[in-house]
Amino acid sequence: MQYFDAAQTGQRLSYDVLIPALRAGLTRPASVPPRHHHAMGADGEATLLIMPAWDSEYLGVKLVDVFPRNTEQGLPALSSAYVLADGATGRHVALIDGGELTRRRTVGTAALGASLLSRADSRTHLIVGTGHIGSAVHDAYAAVRDIETTLIADPHDHAGAVRLAAALTERGADAVAVSDVEAAAGRADIITTATLAREPVLRDAWIAPGTHLDLIGSFRPDMHEVESSLLGRSTVVIDGDVARTESGEVAEALATGALSGDGIAATLPDLCARAEPRARGEGEITVFKTVGTGLADLIAAVTVYSGT
Repeated sequence: MQYFDAAQTGQRLSYDVLIPALRAGLTRPASVPPRHHHAMGADGEATLLIMPAWDSEYLGVKLVDVFPRNTEQGLPALSSAYVLADGATGRHVALIDGGELTRRRTVGTAALGASLLSRADSRTHLIVGTGHIGSAVHDAYAAVRDIETTLIADPHDHAGAVRLAAALTERGADAVAVSDVEAAAGRADIITTATLAREPVLRDAWIAPGTHLDLIGSFRPDMHEVESSLLGRSTVVIDGDVARTESGEVAEALATGALSGDGIAATLPDLCARAEPRARGEGEITVFKTVGTGLADLIAAVTVYSGT
């Protein structure tokens, strides 16, 4: 069995390779059982996720531990590992660093959504959240859009936004840390949220016509990055049906009637199967909500193992 650490996993999941692999792989037949989702601890804040998936060639399982309070001790909030096996024999062929796989799969999936939904002339990108996932967002979007200005905000850690902006600037990006999220949201063509927020970090009224939003953070019904009313005036696409119940924004919008059951326009695999991106309406707001799928993990893991 081969072992791929975080550095090796990252090297094999460059976004110019991963994003096309996701677009192709999401349209192929596969089995993706509902993921096991367990709240842990007396307060239920910690989460254990078990995500299986398989197709005709491979099967895999990802184990994910999410402990939000780790950040208080300077530790990562997320820890995971991916086990990949041969689909014909069940023989384990690879153990892959799940943290880097998840990080790149997550932002790669969001960038894929943006490539299919955002305006082609989008030039200003607002990133909200600067943690393990948020810090990877810029590179993924640079692979699908000609971003000229990157605005970085973190309502809970402005110093983190300053550090990330400085790091990106050193690499040649036009990146600016901002503290006024409302003003930044009004300037942005694309907004990506990557937080563990339980209360919205973006308000409905802040979002201008024509904006595209990728919501990465919430993966439990009690987590919200935007006001659910925003979904009611937007074209909403989800990465899979599980987002209907696991995403706080989507679940609340459906429960309150802000979003009807048939108000979700498509899933990401639906969009990937189209020969051409869907046409955008004048002033249309689009929202792509990803909670992560076992199939996307499997595609990423196979990409790491195969080296293609």
